[in-house]
Amino acid sequence: MSRVRGALVLFVSLLVSLNVLVGGRAEAAPEGQMTWAVHISLAPTWFDPAETSGIITPFMVLYALHDAVLKPMPGNPMAPSLAEAWSASPDGLSYEFTLRKGVQFHNGDPVTADDVKFSFERYRGTSYKMLRERVSAVEIPEPGRVRFRLKQPWPDFMTFYGTATGAAWIVPKKYVEKVGDEGFKKAPIGAGPYRFVSFTPGVELVLEAFEQYWRKVPNVKRLVLRAIPDEATRLAALKRGEVDIAYAIRGAMAEELQRTPGLTLKPNVGQATQWVYFPEQWDPKSPWHDRRVRLAVNHAIDRPAINRAETLGFSRLTWNIVPPSFEFFWQPPGYPYDPARARQLLAEAGYPKGFDAPEFFCDAASVIAEPIVNYLNAIGIRAKLRPIERAAFFRGYAERKYRGLIQGGSGAFGNAATRIEAFVASGGTYAHGGYPDIDGLFREQAAETDRARREATLQRIQQLIHEKVMFAPMWLLAGLSGRGPRVEESGIGVIPGYAFSAPYEDVKLKAK
Repeated sequence: MSRVRGALVLFVSLLVSLNVLVGGRAEAAPEGQMTWAVHISLAPTWFDPAETSGIITPFMVLYALHDAVLKPMPGNPMAPSLAEAWSASPDGLSYEFTLRKGVQFHNGDPVTADDVKFSFERYRGTSYKMLRERVSAVEIPEPGRVRFRLKQPWPDFMTFYGTATGAAWIVPKKYVEKVGDEGFKKAPIGAGPYRFVSFTPGVELVLEAFEQYWRKVPNVKRLVLRAIPDEATRLAALKRGEVDIAYAIRGAMAEELQRTPGLTLKPNVGQATQWVYFPEQWDPKSPWHDRRVRLAVNHAIDRPAINRAETLGFSRLTWNIVPPSFEFFWQPPGYPYDPARARQLLAEAGYPKGFDAPEFFCDAASVIAEPIVNYLNAIGIRAKLRPIERAAFFRGYAERKYRGLIQGGSGAFGNAATRIEAFVASGGTYAHGGYPDIDGLFREQAAETDRARREATLQRIQQLIHEKVMFAPMWLLAGLSGRGPRVEESGIGVIPGYAFSAPYEDVKLKAK
């Protein structure tokens, strides 16, 4: 009997040593550190889902620190996460979510329906006005269930709530109410695969594996996101092994990376479109009010040349601010590079000698702003480059502080309607004006339950955007990242359309 008892004790010890978890999964404890060289300065605003802007950058942090009711994941653009199931009522006026049991925040508190309701009502990021206008109530019919009631059927509720905004990313109500919004940014607590350790402004964000994460135990113990805005410095750090992944390595440096033994160039064509925006097109006193001037810009830029020089030809010219992978995309005709035609258009508009733009505002990490300005100067549109750190740039863009020209862009999830809502329709987060015909069609499609009619309406909006020359579309950006020799799985490109590494719990270092 004692031998049987001893054997049983040994067997149990072996199970513990192998980290066998509930459900029969054998998962090793997280090990090692993986370090990213990111091309932007990290901002505390990205630690809080409530402030999610209509760009992809905040999700670089959200996928680590936080979790959502549902979110894009590998093989599923709307994967069940904190909610294990959901349903819509036959009349389209309510959506109900059943929360996953046993999920915890990093401080040990359970994720509850109150947290889901609180997170939605607290949300103030992109598209929050549309969400507030269309959702009449958030109810908790019983513990573990949340019901959203709509004022009228809204076919895009799940897209706006679950993928295109941060409204479905959940924060702990009790903790936020205790520490306040600013306290939460200083020490965020989420339900994601990694918990907050430290943040040094302008330097790095340090995260540690949360082993109680419901989906799986993360492979890597510690993640470090290190801000290195200078491209040459990022590449040097990757070569020396100081970082394992370096974002945004372009042009000649990308070619050098390809030639370096042990390093791998990873192109990732996601859903990030970029464009030139004309915020003064509604001002009759501005040169940009004239459609011919805006058309001249489109003919002045040699997009294929910029593509070859900066992204080694991996980016795609799509001529639309809506990505081709998005539902309801319409393919516009392209603009050939024709500087003579551009000068002719300027002369016809009354500017034979060109004019002072005067400024071209852009994200400091932009790869296209400088060559665009050079092409514009060549046809007589004299513009000065004004690069601004990313968080501040998009804040100024949303607050409509810029005149002249703006380099816009977004890699956010969604469909044609979400991109149009944020950047085109009157009142959108980044829209400086609007057109009555476009606004009317946008309101019409939002309530349309017939998919074919809705598609026709959204495609007509895109045709009008093209006809009015509201933008100078550049391309669908190919992000070029470098991977070091220690990395087995970088997570880049694993979630279709997503620009960065994710899911973080799946990234992996090679075995020693």
